[in-house]
Amino acid sequence: MVEYGNGVGQGTGAAGAGGGGGSMDAGVALGQFIDNAAYTITTMPPMQLALLVAIVVVGFVIFKRAF
Repeated sequence: MVEYGNGVGQGTGAAGAGGGGGSMDAGVALGQFIDNAAYTITTMPPMQLALLVAIVVVGFVIFKRAF
């Protein structure tokens, strides 16, 4: 493969292939999680948002009674 000028590209690809799909940056992952959550909430219909708020409130009441 080297004679076709593809030796470096394939060599570095093979070396990085065992890493499981690239490096994991915790800060980037947290930012993506927050961005995806905000996008999901902003695209919800009003009735679904009201149901979500009611579920969170009920969850807080149950959590308060448990402790």
